[in-house]
Amino acid sequence: MPIGCGAAGGGVATEAGRAPFKPWLGRRRRRLRMHPAGLAAAGTPRQPSKRRIPVSQPGMADPHQLFDDTSSAQSRAYGAPQGPSGLGYLTAPASPPAAFLSDPVSNMAMAYGSSLAAQGKELVDKNLKYYFAVDTLYVGKKLGLLFFPYLHQDWEVQYQQDTPVAPRFDVNAPDLYIPAMAFITYILVAGLALGTQDRFSPDLLGLQASSALAWLTLEVLAILFSLYLVTVNTDLTTIDLVAFLGYKYVGMIGGVLMGLLCGKIGYYLVLGWCCISIFVFMIRTLRLKILAEAAAEGVPVRGARNQLRMYLTMAVAAAQPLLMYWLTFHLVR
Repeated sequence: MPIGCGAAGGGVATEAGRAPFKPWLGRRRRRLRMHPAGLAAAGTPRQPSKRRIPVSQPGMADPHQLFDDTSSAQSRAYGAPQGPSGLGYLTAPASPPAAFLSDPVSNMAMAYGSSLAAQGKELVDKNLKYYFAVDTLYVGKKLGLLFFPYLHQDWEVQYQQDTPVAPRFDVNAPDLYIPAMAFITYILVAGLALGTQDRFSPDLLGLQASSALAWLTLEVLAILFSLYLVTVNTDLTTIDLVAFLGYKYVGMIGGVLMGLLCGKIGYYLVLGWCCISIFVFMIRTLRLKILAEAAAEGVPVRGARNQLRMYLTMAVAAAQPLLMYWLTFHLVR
């Protein structure tokens, strides 16, 4: 075919062995290849993904949440009801009668606990706070009175408007600070004595503490029962008895410490002195409590009931040295 015919047919003359270059044909083919895909993308709906997404159910936490949401649980714990939509919005609280009828047992328990707490607070404010109203000067004077009661003359408890003054203003007033600290110190000194003898064990130390506490409780109960039998009208309270009976631990500490330093001879000397001192202290103190009427009149009443009161006073005072020896003799060797 002549070259001119080839050019007129729309081709381009090239070198031998090459195909004719037709740019418009390539663009058309590219458009034809892209057109079906575009039609498919435009006319065919996209299929949903088959990846499973965890759905949170009621009462379950969000799976994508790192920490639990405790706000709703806290509101439920405080008794705040939630709205009907379950979104955690608070509704108006129920009235007290309705709340009581909904859970009467728990409400009665709460009311009983509140009354006990109020009674306990009243007991602490009226009684225990008085017995711990001490200062350093009072403690020093009281310890001197326990070791040397023979030098003290005035044993009357001072009153102000029919109420005894605080212990820090009157050395004759009973307190619980010295008995409590003396009891704890006695247990520590007992542990020290057992340790120096290679006999220390927690069980043995617990037995020592429980034994001392059991004897103190038995003493208080025996004295209260005896006062009831002899029908004594006295202002001696149970806390007063605990305070007076707890003063013997001071002498017990001195005896055990002297026994650790000087042996049995020092133990018996110091403990004997402390036993005599606590006997005199208890006689002069309880005489004004148990024999209040006779002491107020200043005249000895020779009645059978007053003799029983005197015997009771002497029995309580005599029991202190016996218990002091019983609770300490095995600690010194």
